[in-house]
This record gives sequence, structure tokens and C-alpha cells, in this order.
Amino acid sequence: MSNQTYKRIVLASRPTAAVTPDNFRLEEVPVPELADGQVLVRNHFLSLDPYMRGRMSEGKSYADPQPLGEVMIGGTVGEVIASKNAKWNVGDKVVGMFGWQELGVTDGSGMQKVDTTHIPLSAYLGSVGMPGVTAWYGLNKIIAPKAGETIVVSAASGAVGSVVGQLAKLAGCYVVGVAGGKDKCDYVTGELGFDACIDYKAANDAKELYGMLKAVTPKGVDGYFENVGGDILDAVLARLNPFARIAVCGLIAGYDGQDMPIRNPRAILVSRCKIEGFIVSEHMEVWPQALKELGGYVAQGKIKFRESVAEGLASAPEAFMGLLKGKNFGKQLVKLA
Repeated sequence: MSNQTYKRIVLASRPTAAVTPDNFRLEEVPVPELADGQVLVRNHFLSLDPYMRGRMSEGKSYADPQPLGEVMIGGTVGEVIASKNAKWNVGDKVVGMFGWQELGVTDGSGMQKVDTTHIPLSAYLGSVGMPGVTAWYGLNKIIAPKAGETIVVSAASGAVGSVVGQLAKLAGCYVVGVAGGKDKCDYVTGELGFDACIDYKAANDAKELYGMLKAVTPKGVDGYFENVGGDILDAVLARLNPFARIAVCGLIAGYDGQDMPIRNPRAILVSRCKIEGFIVSEHMEVWPQALKELGGYVAQGKIKFRESVAEGLASAPEAFMGLLKGKNFGKQLVKLA
């Protein structure tokens, strides 16, 4: 990045199936002049999240599609490097939604100042950011766990799932994770403190996956935090206790267009379970409380997190495609500067 230009990535075309590098375009554009009331932010980290895949398509969803030819959407953390707004000073560390670009210009709306004394800047895109609040909301407001209950979490080593499980342990629950690969499962039990974790990649078929889940849920399942869908959801449905609660946060198994039929919908009736999907941005009223609790836990070391960091803006498309295939370990970030 020179003093006069900066780089950004825009959506060049909509994916028809799996995302490809051709769906993105790297551009170099002039640094804009600041108007009165505006600030210029240098983004240090960019958040990559599964929801972005839905925004790339034109189909009906909970949010408007990402416009073609415009900067890819995304959360960012960075630093104010120029200000014509009395509320913001050069050097302020901030969280915003500037997307896949090195700089952002704003009047300050939708941007928050953050304190990095006890919490690293990057954590405000993970466990003390949108993924953390997502975990907090789905667990506390939908699953509402009681001590001693069995809680299952899919994508357990990821940015959301890892926080769900740690919060459930802090609530006194028996917690089972589902993750892909021995390394991720070892991390989930050894580092994050889950009681058990099953490696779905080690199952040859849906029946074997169910057997693995049954072995580590002897008392059935009271709550399930869903990030994946597919065979994992079917296995959990078959283990539900009466009046179990399922929080549906994501269905990443189908983000590239795959069908995900539920094979045994009767289990929903038999268990009298509650299934509720949610979008965390529709519940802004809980964010202050959630972020305060999460920040405290991270600062005290009670919530641990891991990050996968890709270097440089140009690496974002490949890192994003890897995220959709589960190649990341923990929160996926792009380090910009």
C-alpha cells in the first residue's frame, strides 16, 4: 500500500456451486480525501466467516445479497490513522465492518472503540466479537442450559463452537464436541476442556457416526448448537431427550449448494424438541451484556481461543475457500498490516 492508493477485494461474480478464485477481484484504488466528520482507519485484521458465502448468492436469505463490483463484506479491527471527527483520535483501536480492504472511511457510525490492554485486538473479531456473541446468544437464550445437562456442539473447534462449549462448561454442563480430524478433537478436549469430542471424519457412514455419538452421550442430548447440518444433525436428532433445545446458527455442510434432507423428522415430534434458527445481528440488545461477560472470561483466561491467520489481503479468497471446507483451525483471520 502506497500513500496514495490501497488495495481492496470486490465480488466479481456469483458462485454457481463451490466458490472459486474467479469470484473475486483484487483492485488498487486511490485513498479518498476525508470530509469533515470522517475518519480514516487502517485495518489490521479481516474476519472471514461462513455467512459470507450466503451473501455471495442472489437467493432469498435473511440479508440482502452482496452487490457485484463492491467490496466484500466483513468485520475488521484496526486503528484510526487520520481524523476530522472530534469523537475519534488518531491511534484509537476500533472494530468496524469495512470488509475486504486495507483502509476504511467512515463517519464513525457502526464503529466501536476497543481496549486492547487485556484483550488482543484480533479477539474482537472472534471470542469477544460477533462469533462470541453468536455463541452466547444461541446457548443462553435458546438452549438455556442447566447444570448437569448434556450439550453437543458441532464445528466445536471453530470460532463459534469453541466459545459455546466453554460457556456450557462454565454453566456446569457435560459437553460433547463434533469436529473434523484428530488434531481438532484433541484440542477441543485437551485445551478447551470439553468432556468428549467425536471426529466425524473417522466415521465411514451415518450409522457409524451415530454409534460414536451414542457412546459419548450415555444420558442422551438436552441441547445442541448447530453449525453444520447433514449427517451430524441426523445423529443428534436420534439422541435427543424429551424437550431438548436446538439452536441453529449455521448449516455449513450445504453452503455450496448441497441438499441436506433430515432423514428422521419423526424424532422432532417424539422428543418434543424446540428448534430455533437465529441471526445474531437481530439481537443487538444482548450485545453489551454478552461482550462484557465474554471480555471478562477472555481476560481471565477462562475462555481460550485459537486463530488461523492468512497473511496479506490477496490471501483472503483462498483462506475463505478453505474455511468453507473446514481447513481453518479456530477463528479464520487475514492479517492486513
